[in-house]
Amino acid sequence: MDAVMDVEMDGVREILEKARAAGRSALTAPEGRRICQAYGIATPGEGLATSAGEAARIAAEIGLPVVLKIVSPDILHKTDAGGVLVGLRTEGEVRDGYERVVANARAHDAAARIDGVQVQQLVGGGHEVIVGAVTDPTFGKIVAFGLGGVLVEVLKDVTFRLAPVSGDDALAMLDDIRAADVLRGARGAEPANREALAGLIERVGRLVADHPEITEVDLNPVFASAAGAVAADVRIIVGEPAQEPERPSREEILRQMTRIFRPRSVAVIGASAETGKIGNSVMRNLINGGFQGQIFPINPKASEIMGLPAYRSVADVPYDVDVAVFAIPAKFVAPALEEVGRKGAAGAIMIPSGFAETGNAEGQREIVEIARRHGVRVLGPNIYGYYYTPANLCATFCTPYDVKGGVALTSQSGGIGMAILGFSRTTRMGVSAIVGVGNKADVDEDDLLTFFEQDDHTRAVAMHLEDLKDGRGFVEAARRVVREKPVIVLKAGRTAMGARAAGSHTGALAGDDKVYDDILKQAGVVRAPGLNDMLEYARTLPLLPAPKGENVVIITGAGGSGVLLSDACVDAGLTLMDIPPDLDEAFRAHIPPFGAAGNPIDITGGEPPTTYENTVRLGLADERIHALVLGYWHTIVTPPMVFAELIARVVAEERDKGNVKPVVASLAGDTEVEEACEYLFEHGVVAYPYTTEKPVAVLGAKYRWARAAGLLR
Repeated sequence: MDAVMDVEMDGVREILEKARAAGRSALTAPEGRRICQAYGIATPGEGLATSAGEAARIAAEIGLPVVLKIVSPDILHKTDAGGVLVGLRTEGEVRDGYERVVANARAHDAAARIDGVQVQQLVGGGHEVIVGAVTDPTFGKIVAFGLGGVLVEVLKDVTFRLAPVSGDDALAMLDDIRAADVLRGARGAEPANREALAGLIERVGRLVADHPEITEVDLNPVFASAAGAVAADVRIIVGEPAQEPERPSREEILRQMTRIFRPRSVAVIGASAETGKIGNSVMRNLINGGFQGQIFPINPKASEIMGLPAYRSVADVPYDVDVAVFAIPAKFVAPALEEVGRKGAAGAIMIPSGFAETGNAEGQREIVEIARRHGVRVLGPNIYGYYYTPANLCATFCTPYDVKGGVALTSQSGGIGMAILGFSRTTRMGVSAIVGVGNKADVDEDDLLTFFEQDDHTRAVAMHLEDLKDGRGFVEAARRVVREKPVIVLKAGRTAMGARAAGSHTGALAGDDKVYDDILKQAGVVRAPGLNDMLEYARTLPLLPAPKGENVVIITGAGGSGVLLSDACVDAGLTLMDIPPDLDEAFRAHIPPFGAAGNPIDITGGEPPTTYENTVRLGLADERIHALVLGYWHTIVTPPMVFAELIARVVAEERDKGNVKPVVASLAGDTEVEEACEYLFEHGVVAYPYTTEKPVAVLGAKYRWARAAGLLR
């Protein structure tokens, strides 16, 4: 439902240029109203008065009651200055109000320029909401929608999207706030006109996208009723347009990243024969990891290292070099990088620390400038290196890793990288890549996603990040990838984002983690709440088949587990299926009379393996059911390994028949359930001991990706 707009661009540009030429950061209310009119944003009838008599005349023309607002380019927050009066019902009240508003403004700021008083028709009714836009340092222009009025910054019931906003995204914003049911008309309230409100959101998104010099827009309150949406107050802030980051073409990124991940040759700058040196560890990992390409140790004091001829400089290598791994102190990096650039390498893997993370921002800028001049991509600095298992490539000073699989993981932190390594080894989660990005002086998540998107060895991508250099570039890349592969993100610093100085309510609201949360969701990314969650999502999402619909059914041997699993489903955003009568009857045929059909289906704890088999098989075979959550508890009638082997067999047999659905299980019991869970994992069923939350959480993550990829019917 994209809004179709004919905008008088020349008039809008004239207003903006006039304000900027005068050195003003804020438009006056009449200027803001004219811009709203140009973009089809409804505002109340109004006029500008320069005397008390003129104010009374305008009020009589547009109809009483009215609102009076001071018009001054120097007074941004009119209410704080006593510059707003509401509900004036007679011409006499308007005259007196005019004098009072002007006097209050002069008392607030004696030097303020006063253009007059805005006389505005009093509007009300419906719901007070806020629609705005702000320039975010990470994502650029973003649009906000939420509950409005005087409590907007207290309630903070708001959601964000990248600008411009599509019709579908605008409608989704209406449903994303906690008060969404109120706007739909809950408890007898008048429903808001969804199309009108979504159209207004679209228009604000286009306004800020069309005019980069508009840094903030604040429409608060907007009165949303069944009849439409009217912006009662307009605040527009202008400034210098944000500079767009330089982005190489997708083809260029892919060409360079392919050489980095599939190099024919690797040079180690600072290679060493001395155990305990980083250059020694990198050499050992490359050789012992089974890398089949050429390895060139670079050390001016050695003629041979680990049986390979050493070179004084990369310039002396008589072959092409695709990748150079730097294992030298920061102060020696720049001249060595010049040589690597002249050699025509694609990538410089910067293990050294001592750059921006220690305050040496100038040193980091220097190596980026050298790399760009030569067309070299820099990974890091301040990283542990990287692994790419399809090429047996361990270009790192950490422990080697050779369990191949379909998950690519990246981290901004070396410590997190080691947690990834340990988890991968312990759980036998095969990986395609583990990549440290460190300071992200050059290569960042966008570049890596571009490579992993087309990498046949990668089935899912999980990323730990503390920030994004180019939020829009990340969203663009992620949207492409999630069509085929899940992208999981652990965003650190959820509570540490400081409030920014802002000239509007929208700007103040945009100062926390909600912006990241909403825009990552807009990109189709699955956000993990913690490190273990990210790793478990990475481990399980490639394992679980994609669901085809929203109907989830719980089959449990314990009523208590069924209640907890139900709660977990609600928390994970899953839909528990309403079991139709015929299916209810079919389940009842397999459970004892004292069991409970419905959803959860409680088969009770003393049942033999056949009860589990019959109910699970029915759940897999019925096409109206789209996913199963199993709750098991340890009994002597159906021991843990009997349960595990049974479920693995039934799931495999039904998959062979074409009944492919995600199945997760929660196992409660003695320590034998741990072995049973491992067995189920090995056979394609996600299972966890001692928890009802974790299996449902990973199923919820799979659903979030499936929705983003458009796989649910």
